[in-house]
Amino acid sequence: MKIRKIHPYIQIILTFVVVVLVGAFLLMLPISTQARDSMGFVDSLFTSTSCVCVTGLTVIDVSLRLSVFGKIVMVVLMEIGGLSFITIAIFFFIVIGGRIGVSNRFMLREALNQTTVNNISSLVVKIMIISATVQIIGAAINMFPIMEMYDNDFWRSLGVSLYHSAASFNNAGFDIFGPSSMIEYKDNIILNCTTMGMIIIGGIGFVVIDDIFRNKRWKKFNLHTKITLVTTFILIFGGMLLIKLTCWEGMSWLQALFSSVTSRTAGFTTYDMSDLKNHPATYVIIVVLMIIGASSCSTGGGIKTSTCAVIMLTVFYFAKGEKTKVFERRLSGEQKFKAFTLLSIAVLIIIIGVFLVAAFQPGLTEDGFGIGEIVFEVASAFSTTGLTMGLTPFLNPANRVLLCLIMLMGRLGPLTVIGVINKNWMASSKESIKYVKENVIIG
Repeated sequence: MKIRKIHPYIQIILTFVVVVLVGAFLLMLPISTQARDSMGFVDSLFTSTSCVCVTGLTVIDVSLRLSVFGKIVMVVLMEIGGLSFITIAIFFFIVIGGRIGVSNRFMLREALNQTTVNNISSLVVKIMIISATVQIIGAAINMFPIMEMYDNDFWRSLGVSLYHSAASFNNAGFDIFGPSSMIEYKDNIILNCTTMGMIIIGGIGFVVIDDIFRNKRWKKFNLHTKITLVTTFILIFGGMLLIKLTCWEGMSWLQALFSSVTSRTAGFTTYDMSDLKNHPATYVIIVVLMIIGASSCSTGGGIKTSTCAVIMLTVFYFAKGEKTKVFERRLSGEQKFKAFTLLSIAVLIIIIGVFLVAAFQPGLTEDGFGIGEIVFEVASAFSTTGLTMGLTPFLNPANRVLLCLIMLMGRLGPLTVIGVINKNWMASSKESIKYVKENVIIG
């Protein structure tokens, strides 16, 4: 009897779903809340999904609603979501001396968005070491400003620092400073800079970090690393400049820089996003940054910086009538097709999501929310950013479940979801019939 192998994408999706449901069950327990009551299934599911998808959208005030146990559950879910359950499980399997089989290596390759299974085990170990090191250092630095916030209460400050560090590095966006996020601390340079640093390191991608440590010189970096670093630099500082120019009186340069960094899937904020109603140009910039998101093989979401770069380069060189190239390398047609496919699916998901949110809850306009807030919310959910213009707590149960699905698709990646229908995942696609080419009119 022939045993049919399970598609690796299905295994990846199932692990995320199982972790979300287990997290929802734990958060439903009375011990998870300070009042020792149950949050209910929908709110627990929403919170768990937002943690595992490292989004940061929440329908509750985490600082006041959840107990220490509930917050620990959230941290564990954020770590699993940022690094993936498969990566963590394989790491502990390696630690105890287990041997990683071919099927698990293949699944790891897909989970980490790699092109080969070579050295995949060593990459897993490096990911875990980098993650633990950055979070511990970040928490240690943040202890200084956080101790001042909480009147030198060491244990409370330590808990807040560790929680904030996990949320920052994993680009989750949850905080326990209160309902106003980090707005009260918008001028705290240490807290702002440490948070931005962890967001950038977590969002730049483990493959890029590994390449930097191994090769150390720009000339030796691989193409992906060069594209990621340049694109990230342009998005951070270009975004800061545009945000400041379009919201000159509304925020400081530090707030503009923080907003540019956090918009790319982190979710913390030192600026009241509901005020974007008065700054439509800034609104557009932040939505675009959210959709682009972080980099491949990172803790962040979005269509990814490399995808954005490939699309921009393709359009530029197509307009010039030349082959797409960058850093003396030519990009393949398959990569360009994949990039445009990913962008098209992302836009389609956001459009359908906006339509369904509006259809499921037409009364949102009575609460003062229009299409702008809905687009912002859906884009934030899909890109796993977690920023909101205040709409999240007003969503009805149907829309909360809908956003859970959108967050899950955004965290897994559209190509992972549609990749389930690929019957040739074990080998290259071979078509037995070749069709005659014929052109259609484009444009």
